[in-house]
Amino acid sequence: MSGFPLAVPGGYRIGGWTVERPLGAGAFASVYAARRTTDDRDGLPDRPDLPARAALKFLPTGTHTPRQLRHLRELAEREVELLRRLRSPRLIRLYETLTVDDPDRPELDGATVLVLEEAERSLQELLSGTAPPPAGPSLLVQVCEGLHQLHAAGWVHGDLKPGNVLLMKDGSVRLGDFSTASELEGTHAYAPGFATPDYTPPELLWAELGDRGMRIRPSADIWAFGVLAHLVLTGASPLPGGTPTARRDAALRYARGEEELRLSPGLPRPWREIVADCLSRTHEERAAHDAASLLRRVREASAGRVPRRRIRLPRARRRAVVAAAGLAATVLGFALSALGRETDAGTGASGFGRCAPGAVCFFSEPDGQGEMCSWQGNSPDWSKGPGRCAWAAEMPARSVFNNGNVDSGTNLIDVEYYTKAANKELLGCLKRTTRTDFTTPVQPMSHMWRASCTSPSEVPVRKEEIAW
Repeated sequence: MSGFPLAVPGGYRIGGWTVERPLGAGAFASVYAARRTTDDRDGLPDRPDLPARAALKFLPTGTHTPRQLRHLRELAEREVELLRRLRSPRLIRLYETLTVDDPDRPELDGATVLVLEEAERSLQELLSGTAPPPAGPSLLVQVCEGLHQLHAAGWVHGDLKPGNVLLMKDGSVRLGDFSTASELEGTHAYAPGFATPDYTPPELLWAELGDRGMRIRPSADIWAFGVLAHLVLTGASPLPGGTPTARRDAALRYARGEEELRLSPGLPRPWREIVADCLSRTHEERAAHDAASLLRRVREASAGRVPRRRIRLPRARRRAVVAAAGLAATVLGFALSALGRETDAGTGASGFGRCAPGAVCFFSEPDGQGEMCSWQGNSPDWSKGPGRCAWAAEMPARSVFNNGNVDSGTNLIDVEYYTKAANKELLGCLKRTTRTDFTTPVQPMSHMWRASCTSPSEVPVRKEEIAW
């Protein structure tokens, strides 16, 4: 198959999966759509935790020269390590890893296979249309949420571009392809010595490649986001040139101060300021706009609000504030990295229909779209316990469905939800079988099933009710 590092025929079986059709390919990996087809003849244990469909990413780690083999295994190990450690709602989910054992097919034998959440298409495919997508601002919010989740956990993506932004069937966004992602060691990480030139900051275009790779910092992802945002909102690159080489040379001239940045006149003012800051000439200027502050501004711009003006602190104080915020964000990122029950990719259900009978479900988007938190029991703290909800700490809920405890044998059928852990501040109460969009988004962090909704002054909170 032309353009695919590994050509895998339709119908090929690996583990409990059957390859159906090609989805795409990069410099090293080939990705195929697959369906779950385990039967008694496979001799494999039943895996109800796996979805009915997935994307299989084949990395050719079985053959090649020793040097190539070592390099390809490193790329696979990077991606597996990140996806096993981080379970954030804006990162593509890893279900399992497999190794091809097929001596009769030497080109496949020994290949590493990542079984990943299946996306509907990539942002690159969406941008192939004739006009910028109307949903561009909301897509950029979700991309920025993914960057914030990565950076807060201490990782740099290193190759953010439209082909690595994945669009799910429910309209939500995931970041994918972490083969070049790197974990920070202090202020720097070490990445393989390649990236996509159009999304690489000027200081890295001719960076020295050491024994451990290229030194990279989170500001590289900020630059890439600026290029991506300009492309999504205007349909054009922010740097002039008809080829990647011409645009690379334009980036170098801009970084040297020989040319000014000429953003599209069609870029709205709030977004113009955001893109200009992301595309600051130097790392030092770009570092002032970390993923946390960028996410706030992107959300405001997407909502049609003018972002609040930043207060510039003296350099020494700004470094202290950034260091403290970075440490706090890292701790928070690890605390929220494990996710509870979100969208079930295997059911085919959408909107409110994803909420199982007997459960209460909160959603990050109206009409039951986006990320979902689902519980059939109480939860005094959404960030802890067996059913965690990491996204709620960063994104408000915009819709909710109380699917009722009809068959649970209990009279607890209504749900009260609270803004803080351990049921501190009551936000509201939802009657059984009610589904609604919030007029003003709320950010609950705990909930409790009740016999009936009561007013805030009548809500009894007893210790035995909030114990696990």
